[in-house]
Amino acid sequence: MSHRRVGFLAALAALAALGVAYFAQDFLHMVPCPLCLWERWPYRVAVLLGLLAVVVRPATGRVVLGVMVLTLLTGAGIAFLHVGVEWHWWKSPLPECNGFFSADAPLPASPAPPCDSPTYLITRVPISFAQGDFIYALAFAFSVLPYVTRKPRRFK
Repeated sequence: MSHRRVGFLAALAALAALGVAYFAQDFLHMVPCPLCLWERWPYRVAVLLGLLAVVVRPATGRVVLGVMVLTLLTGAGIAFLHVGVEWHWWKSPLPECNGFFSADAPLPASPAPPCDSPTYLITRVPISFAQGDFIYALAFAFSVLPYVTRKPRRFK
């Protein structure tokens, strides 16, 4: 499979993750917590990197896909941090997750749920959004990794 196809499919997979998040937010009216909003950033970057991999040369495409793997692993790290907050292993590093707001900041129009209360998309499946994102980001990163680590083909 070429770097262009992998980049395009990776951009679609990142868009799918963002699509699920925005669908839950806009159509199911699930208000995301601040950590949930942070978890979306690696997918936004992955969309851009995937599209960049489509238009560059093969050697550069491998580098771009390698950066994408690192971005997705960062996303998995953010999701793991959120899972730890949900399971009360540690407190959130974001002050707004712990109920602290700065004095000059306006209050949000709709209050976000606390970061330590898990949100479930499917009620009977005991996997929270953060846990699902952790699994998805890891699987996504490890599905792109073989295209980065394989030997490049040399044509004579």
